[in-house]
Amino acid sequence: MKIHHLNLTAGKRLLVQDLNWQVNAGECWCIIGRNGAGKSTLLRTLAGLRPVESGDIFLDGKSLSAWPLAELARERAFLSQSRTDAFGYSAIETVLSARHPYHDAHYWESGDDMQIALDTMRELDVADLAQRDVRSLSGGERQRVAIAALLAQDAQLMLLDEPANALDLAHQVSVMQLLSRCCREKNKSVVMVSHDLNLAQRIASHALLLMGDGQWLAGSAADMLTAAQLGACLGYPIERFEHHGQILFIPKN
Repeated sequence: MKIHHLNLTAGKRLLVQDLNWQVNAGECWCIIGRNGAGKSTLLRTLAGLRPVESGDIFLDGKSLSAWPLAELARERAFLSQSRTDAFGYSAIETVLSARHPYHDAHYWESGDDMQIALDTMRELDVADLAQRDVRSLSGGERQRVAIAALLAQDAQLMLLDEPANALDLAHQVSVMQLLSRCCREKNKSVVMVSHDLNLAQRIASHALLLMGDGQWLAGSAADMLTAAQLGACLGYPIERFEHHGQILFIPKN
């Protein structure tokens, strides 16, 4: 995905100004910024769920607006920050719905669709919830079902808004490791919003910092995830240190 001279606003507020940015295959990008900086707005715009105000977004060399919806759904997948389940679908039906973009000539799911759905549910540790009504699931269980559906969609580009939201510690780590493997082993691209700097640091190859006033910084994780730049981005001083070979970030006292 390539972004040229993109501008984002919210009312009279300028969120992002003249964004020139590129996401390549195999890269894992983390978008970081304080509340209201435009992270979710940017992600929804990249997903094609919000009109482009000015600038251009190209997916695989073609303008995002030129993609037919079914084809776009095969190229990019989107995980929203929150969701409301109005109907009593089972968890397996929810994951299977992500296979709809591949149903060009048939209505019902194939055996391959079912296998893909079950495999992704096993990866997210929710296979035992397959027949449960999604409305009966805990927040963390529902989030893992949503991520399983995202993976079942099998898109090259995955856009995730706070994927670790509502997950316990063990599943936070396992989900991040799974996303990292998708980039490393399947050459997929991940762009995710995260408020947890330490989780992001574990898997991000690159980072986009939104300063909240239109300014932004983009580059490798090594260049972007510094105490000074994160402090300026988040509006609070950050301390960076190493512990047993791992880099950690904590608020400075």
